[in-house]
Amino acid sequence: MTIRALLSSSPLIMLAACSGGGGNADDQIGPNPKLPAINQYLMPPMHVASVEPWANGATPTVAAGLRITAFASDFHNVRSVYTLPNGDVLAVEAKAPEEPVARPKDILVGFIQGFGHSKVRGESRIILLRDADGDGKPEVRTVLIDHLNAPFGVALVGGDLYVANTDAILRYPYVPGQTQITAKPTVLTELPGGPIDHHWTKSLVASPDGSKLYVGIGSNSNITENGIEAEKDRARIWEVDRSTGAHRDFATGLRNPTGLSFEPTSNQLWTVVNERDELGPDLVPDYMTSVRDGSFYGWPYSYYGQNVDPRVQPQRPDLVARAIPPDYALSSHVAPLGMAFSANAAALPPQFRSGAFVGEHGSWNRGNLNGYKVIYIPFVNGRPAGKPVDVVTGFIKDGKAQGRPVGVAIDRRGALLIADDGGNVVWRVTGK
Repeated sequence: MTIRALLSSSPLIMLAACSGGGGNADDQIGPNPKLPAINQYLMPPMHVASVEPWANGATPTVAAGLRITAFASDFHNVRSVYTLPNGDVLAVEAKAPEEPVARPKDILVGFIQGFGHSKVRGESRIILLRDADGDGKPEVRTVLIDHLNAPFGVALVGGDLYVANTDAILRYPYVPGQTQITAKPTVLTELPGGPIDHHWTKSLVASPDGSKLYVGIGSNSNITENGIEAEKDRARIWEVDRSTGAHRDFATGLRNPTGLSFEPTSNQLWTVVNERDELGPDLVPDYMTSVRDGSFYGWPYSYYGQNVDPRVQPQRPDLVARAIPPDYALSSHVAPLGMAFSANAAALPPQFRSGAFVGEHGSWNRGNLNGYKVIYIPFVNGRPAGKPVDVVTGFIKDGKAQGRPVGVAIDRRGALLIADDGGNVVWRVTGK
């Protein structure tokens, strides 16, 4: 029997797929989210919006006072964007690595999640886009670097361009203005990769002084179902010495840290984190947080501070006692994958220039869809201050996903760029 036939014929699986809608998402946003009782399932609630890309010139919807246009399109699984000092934009395309099936349930979960993916075959390369005349459309489009291995994070320091493949940080020589890099890279440091490689995206950012790199390394499972040995060097942020490649744990207990960025007024490192699944539609809230050196954020033993996850055995009360709560909840299962601070967003209205933009890829395991948008969180004195604002919405139409936002960045002219891996578009948002 095929999986599609199994889904149609099994009342238990259909109940699991359709139940567990979830409560008011607004109750789980901010520094003190509501945390309901744990609800474990034989099969988690599963509801993902299948992808039907933008048609007939359709675009997302933006908040009042904003304008959105397609900066570039026809990508192959575009996942992140990065702006170079000369204004060139790098669009990172990635082909996700194959992950072995550990449990029969993984087959069904993978099948459901597959509906939410673009049907365009991914490439593992970086596309350079140059808009020299400032009209919002690139005149130059080239493949800057090809033959990568599931890249995601990019960071430029001086003449060194760093790319975070899923299994290593590579260093390329870079000359401002060049449109293709053919030089062979050097490996700065290897990263935890396969054979499981559950969370394969590796976010990357350079310290303000350029001496260090910080890389986010996601867990190899939801909640150690592949064994604790599979989590060696996982669910953490590494600090990497740029001159030697030596690395150390900067923070741990972060299930899937992405969107690494330095808040500009405090030079404090921040990240957004995808939390664990299968505890109910309203557990556990994904979050954004400042990252303290040496801190532990709970995964896998506890969530949102010291709330114990009973599924993990053996328990580690010593680590739970150390777990600190994150700064700001984003609501459950929104899947934040990109974050950018907006201090340089001069092309946007003033109310969007002192906070953080977050790209929410969207839920797959909640009856009521959550996420599928880009939000703005205002900051005051280097800290979140108030409720988020929906900046870019309209990705869902008639229950289908026309696109799914991932990475975000600010371009040289101060506009917001959004990588949309469902529609395979890079969107550009400015003020009207």
